[in-house]
Amino acid sequence: MPELPFDDEHAPLYSLGQVAEMLQVRHAYLRRLDQHRIVTPRRSAGGQRRYSRHDIMVVQYVTRLAGEGMTLASIRRILELERQIAEVKEELRRTRARIAELEG
Repeated sequence: MPELPFDDEHAPLYSLGQVAEMLQVRHAYLRRLDQHRIVTPRRSAGGQRRYSRHDIMVVQYVTRLAGEGMTLASIRRILELERQIAEVKEELRRTRARIAELEG
């Protein structure tokens, strides 16, 4: 059976209005997150923002950080650092797997 779009957490399924309603935030807040390249949703053929489940989870996380008093610039930097850490961890995992394969 083929995978359906809603099975993919990165499928851009939700409009700005739907996300704003789900998370009880203003449309302008979501637009600002996009302008500051914090959460950049994909665009429909007509240019409308389309959010994935993953985007929505990031918006929730960002909203929590903003609620703790962090600026959008600092939040963007935190997200960048977290991505870099995840990449390094994945590289380390692959390196360890290659070493184990060579030793094994």
